[in-house]
Amino acid sequence: MRIEEAITYAIMSDGHGKTTNQIADAINRNGWHIRKDGKPVTSAQVYAVICRYPSIFTKEAGRICVMV
Repeated sequence: MRIEEAITYAIMSDGHGKTTNQIADAINRNGWHIRKDGKPVTSAQVYAVICRYPSIFTKEAGRICVMV
């Protein structure tokens, strides 16, 4: 699964916004995205993807949400 899909799934799995740390933990725990180098997804990587896709993700009160 692509990382932006994994982030969306992590956020929507419980219906409310999450921090980048919570998103990275959920992705790594569930194995939704595996990096090419085999290392776990980091919160910095999640943040970079969120910034790359402003039409999909929004930041509100320290939480990341999916725009619907």
